[in-house]
Amino acid sequence: METDTAPQWLTDEEQCAWRTHVEVNRMLTYQLEKDLQPFGLTMNDYDILVHLSESDEHRMRMSDLAAATLQSKSRLSHQITRMENAGLVRRENCESDRRGLYTVLTDEGMETMKKVAPHHVASVRQHFVDLISPESLGELRSALAPIAEHLRAQRGRP
Repeated sequence: METDTAPQWLTDEEQCAWRTHVEVNRMLTYQLEKDLQPFGLTMNDYDILVHLSESDEHRMRMSDLAAATLQSKSRLSHQITRMENAGLVRRENCESDRRGLYTVLTDEGMETMKKVAPHHVASVRQHFVDLISPESLGELRSALAPIAEHLRAQRGRP
């Protein structure tokens, strides 16, 4: 993002909004991660379990899972190896593409999801949803939607 013009510095209000967003994002992620620790999961683990549990046949191509979880293929591969060792997922070859691999949610992974999801939802409610009025929650969603759309477009995803 190179430019030949002078920087367009943030106003005090813009800077305050930006810094509040960054601080809340970091602290909320930290808290949600901390609340998953008793289950031996990280936020990345949980994100992978969610994507697999919601996908057809509880499986996704590794490349699609990497894109969905915003991880590099090599980082995801290490993550999946760790989750395989814990019995949560397994890898399967892709019949239509010999180089392709699927990550598949195991029965143990699905049981873990069923056990952890209620606790995670309670954590999200406690540290986020219940602290915002329903009206403000709608306004927040509306305010963030154009940013999400812009960033998805930057990644070439709908």
